[in-house]
Amino acid sequence: MSEHQHHHEVLNGLNPQHRALRQMIPGVYRGFAEMSNAALTSGALDRKVKELIAVAVGVVAGCDGCIASHAQGAARAGASKEEAAEAIGVSILMHGGPATIYGARAYDAFCEFADAGVGTTSGSAQ
Repeated sequence: MSEHQHHHEVLNGLNPQHRALRQMIPGVYRGFAEMSNAALTSGALDRKVKELIAVAVGVVAGCDGCIASHAQGAARAGASKEEAAEAIGVSILMHGGPATIYGARAYDAFCEFADAGVGTTSGSAQ
């Protein structure tokens, strides 16, 4: 796998596993999808901010799948690399040394999706 496609591969690798489990517990997956949609829909906080929060939580949880999914979501929502880096910085403040490892992974994931044209890579906050 290309180093520049690692996080795409993380997501693709989870698909067959999710499909198998989703077939066994479709109601749980429907409920989770509904909750995810409700939680990430723009309101007082826009979707971009919510996706960045989810990236930071993924860093603290040490969840590569969460990081890849929400890094992609943040890039799609128009987050900049600077915004992603600052959100990850908060996770390092709150979780310390372990977050520096997953934080670096999260920034790499965000850059991978942003550089693939999924979202904005400019420096200005939106």
